[in-house]
Amino acid sequence: MEKSTQNGAVKEEQPKSSGDASVCGYDSLHHLLKDNLKPHHYQEVNRLLTGLNCGKPLDTIVLPESATDLSVQHGFDLQAYSFHAEKELLREPRIVRVGLIQNSIALPTTAHFADQKKALFEKVKPIIDAAGSSGVNILCLQEAWMMPFALCTREKRWCEFAEPVDGESTQFLQSFALKYNMVIISPILERDMNHGEVIWNTVVVIGNHGNIIGKHRKNHIPRVGDFNESTYYIEGNTGHPVFETQFGKIGINICYGRHHPLNWLAFGLNGAEIVFNPSATVGELSEPMWSIEARNGAIANSYFVAAINRVGTETFPNAFTSGDGKPAHADFGHFYGSSYVAAPDASCTPSLSRNRDGLLVTDMDLNLCRQVKDKWGFRMTARYELYEETLANYMKSDFEPQIIGDPLLHKKSS
Repeated sequence: MEKSTQNGAVKEEQPKSSGDASVCGYDSLHHLLKDNLKPHHYQEVNRLLTGLNCGKPLDTIVLPESATDLSVQHGFDLQAYSFHAEKELLREPRIVRVGLIQNSIALPTTAHFADQKKALFEKVKPIIDAAGSSGVNILCLQEAWMMPFALCTREKRWCEFAEPVDGESTQFLQSFALKYNMVIISPILERDMNHGEVIWNTVVVIGNHGNIIGKHRKNHIPRVGDFNESTYYIEGNTGHPVFETQFGKIGINICYGRHHPLNWLAFGLNGAEIVFNPSATVGELSEPMWSIEARNGAIANSYFVAAINRVGTETFPNAFTSGDGKPAHADFGHFYGSSYVAAPDASCTPSLSRNRDGLLVTDMDLNLCRQVKDKWGFRMTARYELYEETLANYMKSDFEPQIIGDPLLHKKSS
C-alpha cells in the first residue's frame, strides 16, 4: 500500500475494497467521505460532522520527520491538529500539546503473561517516542493498556496483570516522562498492597519530572453483557479529582463514566480544563455513542475532552458466555479505536483509525474554555440548587417522581 507525507503527517492511500474492521475499506469514516465526496460537498459535510473552531476548520500540524518516520516504520496512524482560541488583551495564549495512544495487544492471549506485558511495552515505546519528539506535553494511554482486556472472561487468573501504583508499568513510563518533560496518564489494573491486595481500575498520573502526582479509580463499573467488570473490582473511592500540572488542570473519566452526565459535571465543578476518557469498548455495543459522548461532555462543561479507545480483536483461550442466550464465544468484538479530541466550542478532530494503532497529537489553547463559558453562560445559568433538591429527594426511600398526569388520560372516549 503506497504511503505519502502531507502536512507533516503520514497519509496512507486508502484501499477501495472492504477490509477487516475497516469502514468499507477505509481507516475511518472521515477518510471514506473525503475520498468519495466532491471537495465542496466534503467541506460542508465535515463542517457538520466535526464543527468549526472559532469559525474555521481545524488546522493540521506539521510534525518532525522523527515522528513521521516512526509512524511509517511501525505502521501506526499519525494525525495532528490544532484548536485555536480568540486572541485576548489581558491573557497570553495557553497552548498545550496533547497526545493520545490507541493500540492493539502485541502477543496472543495464550502467551506467557510476562511476555505479553513486555511485548506491549515494546509496542508502545516507538509511539511514545513519536509523541515525545513531537513535543507532546500530556500523553494518555488507553484503559488497562498494560494487558489484554480480559475482564470479559470473568477468570481470576488475569488478576496476575494487576500491579501497585508504583509498579512495573509506572516505572517504565517514568523514564519517558522525565526524558520528554511530559505528563503521562497511565491506566492500569491496580493491586492495592496496603489494603489486602484489593483490585481497582486505576489511572496513575505521572508528572513531567518523573514523579507520581496521584491516582484516580474508575467511578462507574459496567454490567453490560461481556463488560461485567464487577467480577474484578468495584466502583472507585477517589471522587472526581483534578490534577494540577505544569500544563493545565486535568481530570480522568475512565471509560464507562462517559455515559453518566453528572460524572462529566463533577470534573468541571472541580476546575478541569482537559478531561481524558481512556476506554475499551467494542463496536456492536457502543460505536454509535462514541462520537457523541465526549463532545457532549466538552460542550456542557466548557472543557476539552480527549477520548481514547483501544483497537483490535482479542481472542481468549476459553470461551465465555454473556448471559444473553447466544453461544459461547472467545472474543467480545472489535475494539474500534477512533480516538479523537473534542473542544468546548463543539468542534472536534477527525478520529484515528478504526483498525490500526495510532497517535493523535492535538494543540489546544486552554483560553478557549473560559471564552466558551463567557459566551454560552452554562455555568451561570445552571440551576444547581434544583439539581441538589431533586437528587436529595431521589435518594429517599419514599421518593415519588414529579409526574403531572393528564386527568383525561384514562377517560374512555364516547
